[in-house]
Amino acid sequence: MSQHRRRTRILATLGPATDSPEVLDALIRAGVDCVRLNFSHGDPSAQVERARALREAAARAGREIGILADLPGPKIRVERFADGKVALKEGQRFDLVAELNPPPGDASQVGVSYLGLPGDVVPGDVLLLDDGMVQLQVEKIEGQRIINRVLNDSVLSDRKGLNKQGGGLSLGAITERDHELIAIAAQLDADFIAVSFCRDAADMEEARRAAQSHGSHAALVAKIERAEAIENLDEIIDASDVVMVARGDLGVEIGDAELPGLQKKIIQHSVQRNKVVITATQMLQSMVSSPMATRAEVLDVANAVIDGTDAVMLSQETAAGQYPVRAVEAMARICIGAEKQFNSDTNYEGAQRDLDRVDNAIAMATMFLTQHIPVEAIIALTESGGTARYLSRFRSPVPIYAFSRHADARRRMSLMRDVFPIAFDSRGLFAGQAARQAIRHLLDAGLLDEGQRVLFTSGESMHQHGSTNTLRVLEASHNMPTA
Repeated sequence: MSQHRRRTRILATLGPATDSPEVLDALIRAGVDCVRLNFSHGDPSAQVERARALREAAARAGREIGILADLPGPKIRVERFADGKVALKEGQRFDLVAELNPPPGDASQVGVSYLGLPGDVVPGDVLLLDDGMVQLQVEKIEGQRIINRVLNDSVLSDRKGLNKQGGGLSLGAITERDHELIAIAAQLDADFIAVSFCRDAADMEEARRAAQSHGSHAALVAKIERAEAIENLDEIIDASDVVMVARGDLGVEIGDAELPGLQKKIIQHSVQRNKVVITATQMLQSMVSSPMATRAEVLDVANAVIDGTDAVMLSQETAAGQYPVRAVEAMARICIGAEKQFNSDTNYEGAQRDLDRVDNAIAMATMFLTQHIPVEAIIALTESGGTARYLSRFRSPVPIYAFSRHADARRRMSLMRDVFPIAFDSRGLFAGQAARQAIRHLLDAGLLDEGQRVLFTSGESMHQHGSTNTLRVLEASHNMPTA
């Protein structure tokens, strides 16, 4: 029990760089907890195949690994250029053409995928392309043509993204293509579905209805990447299961200077509102082509961990980078180092009052005890994973072992900080019997030592959702009676 178990979760994007079975197995050994399938790129059939391969690799490793299907959403992109790219000079005119079949782009103009763009901009607006590398100022609108002045020397290539500085584009979050991809995510039994560019709770509710209509009970991830989402942050968090700080487009819309404070705010609000939170985008970007992370990247990941994020995400680093396994290994080392600095003292004075659910109250009481009496572990019997989630919202130094008979629930726990899901069927057992079997499991696995104290939460009806109503303080021993 002396070794530190990493408690922050690692979400890694699959792609061409991870397609060989050897690399996939190595990623899992390196510590991946959940994988992301990015439906913005490539043919969906390739992502379906990656999901199948991941399930096989996870079974080989005896691990519970979640799958997150990331919808493209209404990402606005420029269309293609006749020569693949153009060089733009500061001060030159460059038009965006919002037509259904625009001609191939050149140094004077290019088509744009969002046909409603001319109605969403006014002279003086700044449009940011390719994550802000290309900046255009709107001068006037003539029908479907937006006439701009280039603000900086730059190069623009095919299909680069477009944002409006400060936000304010009116297109909805769930596109027709997203609806088609939600059906595919349901077929491959995705554990999480991420909604890109959500603006409000209604966007998340639409996505949930769509997922449920296809028989999916995936947890919904709200990607916070629009300025409008910040205005509606708490309602979006409440309508979601997981929140992602999607720092790429968010940084472009609100400006990089605002990003660090907003990251902390989103993490804090998500944890306070009992939701899981992921920090994403360019965390170890240099490792796309370098075997080592920069010190700035190490500090970035560590700060997210210290801020209390549940999970950190790798994108291009694993999907298309030269060192996908090393990137995961580096992420794991940084998380472990940062967790040693994490201040886990929960402010119970500021905690929620008048709890309307007994299982929430049990979770709060459990975490209160971890900070006032010596305990080595929490054992939570859970059907859906809800108890484990509530427990993990109170950050503490004590690992939470979540025992559940449902594989899908165990996979949904793969993004929860401090939670270690374990397969366990408590049907037909009294609470005392279940506690003894769970403790013996942890003793046999070397996760507990004889005589150590544990906290055990369960419900009288242990096979019902939301029934946790009991908290016990127990001493671990192989010689506990069986009944």
